[in-house]
Amino acid sequence: MFKESDILNLDSPDASLVHREIILAKPFLKKLHEEWYSHYIKRITVEEDTKHLEIGSGGGFLKTIMPSIITSDIMDIEEVDMCFMAEKMPFEDATLDSIFMVNVLHHIPDCEQFFNEVQRVLKPKGKLVLVEPANTIFSRLVYKNVHHELFDENADWKFSSMGPMTDANGALPWIIFNRDLHIFQSKFESLKLRSITLHTPFRYLLTGGLSYKSLVPGWSFGVVSFLERILSPLFPAIAMFQTIEVNKIDD
Repeated sequence: MFKESDILNLDSPDASLVHREIILAKPFLKKLHEEWYSHYIKRITVEEDTKHLEIGSGGGFLKTIMPSIITSDIMDIEEVDMCFMAEKMPFEDATLDSIFMVNVLHHIPDCEQFFNEVQRVLKPKGKLVLVEPANTIFSRLVYKNVHHELFDENADWKFSSMGPMTDANGALPWIIFNRDLHIFQSKFESLKLRSITLHTPFRYLLTGGLSYKSLVPGWSFGVVSFLERILSPLFPAIAMFQTIEVNKIDD
């Protein structure tokens, strides 16, 4: 099985395909992604006349669970429906019912322009659902000392990017929706933060992620998930991830 360290260029389309292969080859990690997908699917209504978009689909497999989703990526990947930058979406105004992203927001170098686009393309009552790194005592310890991506809580909303995967700031979701929430609300009057749900303090680490061997078998997913739920009162201090829901208000 491939691991992320085997990829010579993380910013190549092949890297996303290797990421998908790793996720699908690790039963526990695959089930964790299915749970994250469920965070999104439970929040939306899928009908014949609705239109839903996933951004940064390259390494995922949501399409196999939700065939009607429009998949997209910044890189031209054969298995993905569309190729475009999140800061410039090729959709008409008020045409999307929802947008979903897993670990993508903190890779976008110009989040202000991205949210301008979200505000433009979402229908009234449309939803943006994000699964992103959390900023807790435990997550900071991991992200700053183990993970290869930058995690800087003192940064602004923009950063220089030489590649879509190698450059990022894992603290961006916290910066935008916690530290600078008042700025977000003033800049994007049609977008309202509905909820932030902290979760997954240990399970992703136990899978080894994309770089290491899994420490847990697939059959243990339910047991380990139950043990995490017992610890839920501690999530503000130990959660590694968060699900963020932003709604576009009715005009």
